Amino acid sequence: MKLINIKEAKDRLNHDGIVAIPTETVYGLGAWIYSEKGLKTIFSTKERPFFDPLIVHVDSIIKARALTMEWTKIHEVLAQECWPGPLTLIAKKNDLINPLITSGLDSVGLRCPNHPLTLKLLSQMEGGIAAPSANKFGKTSPTSSLHVFQEFGDEVPILEGGPSEVGIESTVVGISEGKLEIFRPGFYTASKLSDVLKKHGLSINVSYAESPVAPGQLKHHYMPRIPLIIVPENVDREKIQQEIEIPFENPVFWKQPKSPEIASRELYQKMREFDEKGYDIIFAEKGRDHSREEWLGIWNRLEKAKTLSLIL
Repeated sequence: MKLINIKEAKDRLNHDGIVAIPTETVYGLGAWIYSEKGLKTIFSTKERPFFDPLIVHVDSIIKARALTMEWTKIHEVLAQECWPGPLTLIAKKNDLINPLITSGLDSVGLRCPNHPLTLKLLSQMEGGIAAPSANKFGKTSPTSSLHVFQEFGDEVPILEGGPSEVGIESTVVGISEGKLEIFRPGFYTASKLSDVLKKHGLSINVSYAESPVAPGQLKHHYMPRIPLIIVPENVDREKIQQEIEIPFENPVFWKQPKSPEIASRELYQKMREFDEKGYDIIFAEKGRDHSREEWLGIWNRLEKAKTLSLIL
């Protein structure tokens, strides 16, 4: 495993390289936003299509504003209240942002990650660092340096920062015409964001939607190496074999912890563990409580990671 320090990470980024950086959500595969070669290396290393935009990481609101054409009061309030943290704000980009980052769109996703090492690195970088998750495109996201190494070997140097505390990607929100839309659910739910805005006298409609301006919108994403089937909680296990055509011999039935925070932290780690332990199929059990809003981010990931859903 090629572990590097902040100085080495900065040097690599400034010389068109890529570095895996720790954040509270997942590890990112980062390049300096002003290095077109570095940005292209992200896409080639991840085998990521150019139509999937990247998120730009910054260490301050000042830097975020400097990369946009339009920074509204809603942007400012959410950044002040939720940064550093797992919230990405979509804003109209200015000419400092390379179209590679935004897939040619006129907006960019910006966030300030809550990790001391990456914040220190960002404080020494002009502009910011563009970084999707540090894994092959469409596969399970990494929440530790070991996961990054398992994905890329020594091809990608890693800034070691310990395990990710949140465990799933940031909530992505778009702001336009006085309303707020959540394009990718995560730690920050509509209820939480609505409460934040109300504290500042902003009574704004917050809803869930999908948009190409946010990453992770494809039907299949976050997928483990073995099939993942979503089934109802306490499913008849004998009947399952009659219902699906996928052959298996060593299944694991996966119940989520009672706490969505713990479930989120463990999600990608568990997907990897099941494969490593020799299971050949995952049955993820969905319970009644999982329809609550605080579970949206977790089941968004599981729905995209699934091979199929089985409703008996």
